[in-house]
Amino acid sequence: MAMNCTVFTEFIFLGLSSKQNVQRVLFVFFLFVYAITVVANVGMILLIKMDSRLHTPMYYFLSNLSFCDVCYSTFASPKMLADFLSEEKIIAFKFCWIQLYFGEVFFDVECLMLAVMAYDRYVAICNPLLYTIAMSRSLCTLLVFLTYIIGLVNSTIQTYLTFNLSFCKSNIINHFACDTAPLIALATSDTSINEIVLFILGTLIVGCSIFTVLLSYSYIIATITKMKSIEGRYKAFSTCASHLSTVALFHGTLLYMYLRPSSGVSNENDKISSIFYIVIIPMLNPLIYSLRNKDVKGALRKVINTKLCPA
Repeated sequence: MAMNCTVFTEFIFLGLSSKQNVQRVLFVFFLFVYAITVVANVGMILLIKMDSRLHTPMYYFLSNLSFCDVCYSTFASPKMLADFLSEEKIIAFKFCWIQLYFGEVFFDVECLMLAVMAYDRYVAICNPLLYTIAMSRSLCTLLVFLTYIIGLVNSTIQTYLTFNLSFCKSNIINHFACDTAPLIALATSDTSINEIVLFILGTLIVGCSIFTVLLSYSYIIATITKMKSIEGRYKAFSTCASHLSTVALFHGTLLYMYLRPSSGVSNENDKISSIFYIVIIPMLNPLIYSLRNKDVKGALRKVINTKLCPA
């Protein structure tokens, strides 16, 4: 087997479509989406940095989520856009390795960051008098640091195991980016260890995030229902609405991908789902927070007025 193994130096993506006219339309659409993603997320980071009223733990985590969204989308979108204009969607072996590694890192960080933000909302609503003490700068920094450490460790393990596999029969990936699942499906060597490790680590990270979100919001809902003031209830809920929308989008897509029964068209469904959480969600997150958050809208108006009408 080893002697008959063809050594590939590159992979070829099948992409989202093989039709030239469809690819041109997709190029325009996803270029527009990626431009909005970069502008909106970088704008959110700069806005939070510029306005002192947003220098709170909630917006510190939000700026990290925006940074993660830009990086998460960037690991796949530029290559995907270039492939829409190319006849052969080729990626060198080493660049596939890099794309897989950093894609996995920022996926894990985003997943865990949503859990950290849920915990922040729990402390703010359930223990408001202790909020500034409980969510100290050092703790916030530590929580963000831990999300990246976990992401880096998990990605290192997944990438090492994936690229230790043999790819002898084909180098054609039925996807638009280097991802763990399609690469494992392409491998010709035994993938049982990869699948077990992927399942265990993936379940731990995603499960930890979902559990933290559900536990935090169970306490938040219990606290809100005990509030006598309708205005107080509305204010408490409004601070969580944006985060809940983001969690529903991200985890809803993941649950659809991994809990549905496998079928003959699973690869096509996986590509559509991947497009949603790699490309679409990073664009929607800053828009959700800017449209639903009074503090962000107020800070944005202040910046616009300062630029248009400088003192």
